[in-house]
Amino acid sequence: MFHIYKGYELVEAYHKMRFARRFHPSEGFKKTTQALIVLIVTLFLWNIPSSWFGIDGLTVVQQRIIAIFAFATLMWILEVVSSWATSVAIIGLMLLFTSDSGIKWMCDPEQVGTLLSYKSVMATFADPVIMLFIGGFILAIAATKTGLDAQLAKVLLKPFGNKSDNVLLGFILITGLFSMFVSNTATAAMMLTFLTPVFRQLPPEGKGRIAMALSIPVAANLGGMGTPIGTPPNTIALKYLNDPEGLNMGLGFGEWMMFMTPLVVILLLLGWYLLKTIFPFSQKTVELEIEGEMKKDKHTYIVIVTFFVTVALWLLDAVTGINSYTVALIPFVIFALTGVITKRDLEQINWSVIWMVAGGFALGYGLNASGLAANAVKSIPFGEFSPLLILLLSGLICYILSNFISNSATAALLMPILAVVCAAMGDKLDAIGGTPTVLIGVAVAASSAMVLPISTPPNALAYATNLVQQKDMSKIGLIMGIISMVLGYILLYFLGTLHVL
Repeated sequence: MFHIYKGYELVEAYHKMRFARRFHPSEGFKKTTQALIVLIVTLFLWNIPSSWFGIDGLTVVQQRIIAIFAFATLMWILEVVSSWATSVAIIGLMLLFTSDSGIKWMCDPEQVGTLLSYKSVMATFADPVIMLFIGGFILAIAATKTGLDAQLAKVLLKPFGNKSDNVLLGFILITGLFSMFVSNTATAAMMLTFLTPVFRQLPPEGKGRIAMALSIPVAANLGGMGTPIGTPPNTIALKYLNDPEGLNMGLGFGEWMMFMTPLVVILLLLGWYLLKTIFPFSQKTVELEIEGEMKKDKHTYIVIVTFFVTVALWLLDAVTGINSYTVALIPFVIFALTGVITKRDLEQINWSVIWMVAGGFALGYGLNASGLAANAVKSIPFGEFSPLLILLLSGLICYILSNFISNSATAALLMPILAVVCAAMGDKLDAIGGTPTVLIGVAVAASSAMVLPISTPPNALAYATNLVQQKDMSKIGLIMGIISMVLGYILLYFLGTLHVL
């Protein structure tokens, strides 16, 4: 979806870099070896005696789902193929070997146990959460197509004047705001383009360029925490918290923003203070010039009105009774009927992210619908686990993995497992604020992972400017990541113990 955004050349450079690294001839042997390891582990778990798992009543279907889960974990961590391709493989394997539309002689329910519904497996791609993603993408495409994003940037940055520290603050706050509603990759590409003339004004021997370049990924990564659509881990957490057949908490869009947006603002201000302190400006003023004009036609006004109505409905979902998933389709309907969005624009939706998330949902469905989750709860004494240990381990594992692989993949792996663990622990989790502390905490940890250039696309884009060294990115990324996780978990703990969530 990125070719319509300013800064697309940076996004292209990022993807070419990753493609070249992943498919370089020297990587061939490594990838082949990794693929063989994944195959051996998957086949081993698929075929070993079920008694080896130590789970009472384990059926063949459940064992196959364990093997598929291991396959997904290794494929996502090792990045043998793209994350979305792994998700497609997950859904395909589940349909062929665990569903009522699978291979006939391998899916006899009398021999392998209760089969999954093939309709339900396929329906993971049409989960209400997926509609929320699509609605967010549609709003972003429409805003960029009409030039609304550039106009908003101009208007919002103007009050910050030309003092270097204030301009830095402006870019951080505006990037954080945009990342709440627009893909953080697209936001980073757009804002880095707006910074290009600023870079030219700053002396190369000073550290101000570094501060400016790093402000974008820091703000884009942290800003995504502010809304359920800001980053995929948030939306995945919302799915498991609101699942009618699971936790069924009914957490709304407005409620999420009510407690997460203040946290984001505090983190952005802390990020600004750290950046201007660690990388001080030698030139105290800069002139800000942002190119790009908003189109002045009926489509632009339709987008403006629809955008604010949509955000208002998201914030007032508890009042209107219209949930955030349904609201997400309103701009899609309006833009389609009025011609704001055309069939060509639909091609720009980031379908790879949607497939990535759908694969994770399919895994979660398989764990629950097959009865594997229930059997695991009976066989593994989750209730005896320390709530604090579960909280710390889940956050730490998510943080470490998200620094090296897609945070969406990390969340897709951890959320279904943690949803089962939290359900099994019951009231014992009240000591740390309840289930939301664990699941939303994982989403916070995923957004806090920004140590390396490969950790997030915004990091890679900033690194591609050649103004930032990896040691500088690691320094600010590690500091902000720790602060983000500590403040995030403290907030969630108090909200949970006060029963606000």
